[in-house]
Amino acid sequence: MSEPTGALSPEDSARVAALAADLAREGRTAELLEFLEHGVPVDLADGDGNTLLMLASYHGHAETVAALIGRGADVDARNGRDQSPVAGALFKGEKAVVQALVAAGADLDAGTPSARQAAEMFGTQALLGVEPDGER
Repeated sequence: MSEPTGALSPEDSARVAALAADLAREGRTAELLEFLEHGVPVDLADGDGNTLLMLASYHGHAETVAALIGRGADVDARNGRDQSPVAGALFKGEKAVVQALVAAGADLDAGTPSARQAAEMFGTQALLGVEPDGER
């Protein structure tokens, strides 16, 4: 039996998912939004559980992060290693990304390590508005 008109084969679906992940990783916001407009789920995840938001966050693409948040991306979706987008952004020292995720309500205590733990480990507490000694 053939697939309905417009349906993608599993191979084509995998290709689309890989392309969307690359767009998020590269911060190609406009192109990524076109994929979403054509039905790619905003919380699409790769084989390691990295969502489009995680990939954009980790690679420091604040505009893409904001666009994904605006489309309803789950700011607390953790990957297969229990890492959150905000913890990844803190690890990389991505201030604008951290600010966008925190403003969208990211849970700073979720994941392993949590965002708070990651900030402490990598000396990026200032990105959370906390001084290294723990005072605000």
